[in-house]
Amino acid sequence: MKKQDFTTSFTVEQSPDDVFKAINNVRGWWSGEVDGNSGRLGAEFTYRYKNMHKSTQKVTEFVPGKKVVWHVMDAELTFVNDKKEWIGTDIVFEIARDGRQTEVRFTHVGLVPAFECYGGCSGAWGALVGDNLRKLIATGKNQPDVFA
Repeated sequence: MKKQDFTTSFTVEQSPDDVFKAINNVRGWWSGEVDGNSGRLGAEFTYRYKNMHKSTQKVTEFVPGKKVVWHVMDAELTFVNDKKEWIGTDIVFEIARDGRQTEVRFTHVGLVPAFECYGGCSGAWGALVGDNLRKLIATGKNQPDVFA
């Protein structure tokens, strides 16, 4: 049986380099607090949203204009029974030019329907990636808290 990792994609008019820069401006689109660096291979950063979510990511792939992967090293989700569900998962951004547009494909590898947080987490990723990140790419302006 094939894993059903959460994935979503969209296209924008901006170049792959512009998309890559926006993805790595984590504070500009991921609602919450970000501590650390996300802008180079091997960098680590911690994301925190209120008292609901805290996770630490390490940048394990960093290919300008093409791909970024964050490996979740630690996590605590307070709204599910298994608070560590995200540990060991990978957050993947793939960027590809498609004619005059750039496609952004987001996959949270390991975030599968069997996870208790799948519904809430996939909905949150849909808003954060599909709305906030897309708007940051299109406008170049940091986006407000999508959940406020």
